[in-house]
Amino acid sequence: MPARRHPTARQVRLGVELRRLREAAGLKATQAASLLGVNSVQMSQIESGVSGVSEQRVRQLASNYACSDVQLIDALVAMATDRTRGWWEQYRGQLPAPFLDLPELEHHASYRWDVEFLHIPGLLQTAEYARALFAYVNPDPPPSEVERWVEHRMKRRVIIERPDPTPYETVIHEAALRIRVGDRTAAQAQLAHVLELSEADHITVRVIPFELDGFGGAGSAMVYAGGPVPKLDTVVRDGPNGPVFIDDESQLDRYRTLFRRVEAVSLDPERARDFIHRLAKEL
Repeated sequence: MPARRHPTARQVRLGVELRRLREAAGLKATQAASLLGVNSVQMSQIESGVSGVSEQRVRQLASNYACSDVQLIDALVAMATDRTRGWWEQYRGQLPAPFLDLPELEHHASYRWDVEFLHIPGLLQTAEYARALFAYVNPDPPPSEVERWVEHRMKRRVIIERPDPTPYETVIHEAALRIRVGDRTAAQAQLAHVLELSEADHITVRVIPFELDGFGGAGSAMVYAGGPVPKLDTVVRDGPNGPVFIDDESQLDRYRTLFRRVEAVSLDPERARDFIHRLAKEL
């Protein structure tokens, strides 16, 4: 397969997982290349996501590495053979690559967890809220640029709006609910939108109130996207240049535990709705 100039995060992840299988088997890249019948350069390109890999080769590599995890192998095959060109591709060259990798990750996620402290989670934002947010964090941006970001964010909501929606859980701190990113009218509309979405069977909204004792937070906002198997889960955190993708297994376990810890002390969905209703009346 021809080499890719700019592999996506999903393509890179496939290569990373194949490298991890090789390392777990105790094989050097040159040994793995020889068993597969390719040279070391080709092996490096496969493991970096620069070169695609067929189903046959994924299964051969798994056999060479004595991997018996059928579910993991099937999931890697699905990643290798996926040819989806989603709506996000229309923004290639217009938005930074990580912001295209995020909706691709969401498209394939089996479930989604969010923890937010300062802003309403992106999937729950109204267009007015998102517009005010993008206009603020990017000083004096051209209106067309703001609208492009808003349009992109609104399209990301498809995963919770489509006929087969992704199960979604979020924990929102009271600060995020109180901060008026836009004006009073926009803030009221935003809280009403969160309340409306929270009634859906596949959406769970919880709240961390200021009055909660002993809450140490989660460091910063967190997105947890479930994969087809736990080893292929992904955590997304904010970085200085955009979203940062985390896939180390020990880190995944840490963030899984952290989310459940935050969730455990938050207001349950019914109390959270009552809480948001009260805040909306205060505006």
